[in-house]
Amino acid sequence: MPLLNFYLLVGGGIILFLFLSSALRVVREYERLVVFRLGRLAGSRGPGLVLLIPGIDAAFRVSLRIVTYDVPTQDVITKDNVTTRVNAVVYYRIVDPALTLVNVENFHQATAQLAQTTLRSVVGQAELDQLLTERDRLNVQLQKILDEATDRWGIKVTAVEIKDVVIPEGLLSAIARQAEAERQRRALVIHAEGERQASERLAEAARMLATEPGGLTLRVLRTLPEIAARPGSVVAFPIPIELGSLLGRLGGTGEPASRARLQERREPPEATLPS
Repeated sequence: MPLLNFYLLVGGGIILFLFLSSALRVVREYERLVVFRLGRLAGSRGPGLVLLIPGIDAAFRVSLRIVTYDVPTQDVITKDNVTTRVNAVVYYRIVDPALTLVNVENFHQATAQLAQTTLRSVVGQAELDQLLTERDRLNVQLQKILDEATDRWGIKVTAVEIKDVVIPEGLLSAIARQAEAERQRRALVIHAEGERQASERLAEAARMLATEPGGLTLRVLRTLPEIAARPGSVVAFPIPIELGSLLGRLGGTGEPASRARLQERREPPEATLPS
């Protein structure tokens, strides 16, 4: 009898261990346990320790972490009839595990197929220039379409990024010539704008020199040292009246010194007669 009791005790311990091992589940923080009780959805459980009824409850683990899917390269004809090859990357995660398991059989494959068809559709509606320059707008459009389509599956598409755009070799030279022509056009426009601004400033300076008294004379006097500083330079110009007046005032007389000297040369001295 003692031996029989021992065997019963050991057998009961083994049965209890098997029962607890099949009834208790540890769910991690980034996981959820979707429970079906007799085939009906009982909800999602976790994280932590979850108790199940063996033989009655069926549980499926679902990860809530972001999944990165690399969309294979797709051959696409753009809106302007250019054949190109485009690939992208999709970031998505499950936000409702119960809805995902009930509504879609293989959520990863379904999301991948939807991403491929949406990529071809969106790129086919854009021109090649838009595909190269407006990639951010196309990324937002792709993310919005995929998120709306996968919402009924309990999946949230967080981001879509177009990775590479392969352009045919025949178009590369044409694009390079177009870019070079655009750079030359911008250079010519900038040069013309600079010439226009310079001409406006020169015209304004000319008007100021013409209207201000003595302005042109002062400008000539300021230019003389720059010209005379060059070796072997000879400057010949008529002295204006304003300059003569200025020199006369500097000499301390009321009239120009040059005019006084000229009068002295023209009038001979008076002769004295003998008495």
